[in-house]
Amino acid sequence: MPLKSDLTSAMKEAMRAKEKARLGAIRLMLSEIKRVEVDERISINDQRVLSILDKMVKQRRDSINQYQSAGRQELADIEISEINIIKEFLPTSLTNEEIHAMVSSAITESGAESMKDMGKVMNIIRPKMQGRADAGLVSGLVKNELNK
Repeated sequence: MPLKSDLTSAMKEAMRAKEKARLGAIRLMLSEIKRVEVDERISINDQRVLSILDKMVKQRRDSINQYQSAGRQELADIEISEINIIKEFLPTSLTNEEIHAMVSSAITESGAESMKDMGKVMNIIRPKMQGRADAGLVSGLVKNELNK
């Protein structure tokens, strides 16, 4: 579990440097990981940690939209800074060209021909793109390709 230990090390560094915002975001990540481990009575691997962090980014994006529509930019700024901290622990994002190539290869690999086969395609893509691309964007691309 290198990713989980990286988070713990980063938390200690943030404590020493007295970086309150960074420390808070890292503690949120570790507490969410711990919650999943306790709820499911398992020790999670890096792949699952990535899915948890990815979900946390998505939740914060939703919150940003809500705060901005309510005129609460100061709260949206806090969420944006948390996203930036979470992204430090996610793998580098894929480019649009890489995403399109992966979608095309997954469609070919699964033999998908219509929207009924979207689940097969997404099951192939999801592990490869976890934490590296927005799932909503990827599913939109898959839909477009399957509707051609």
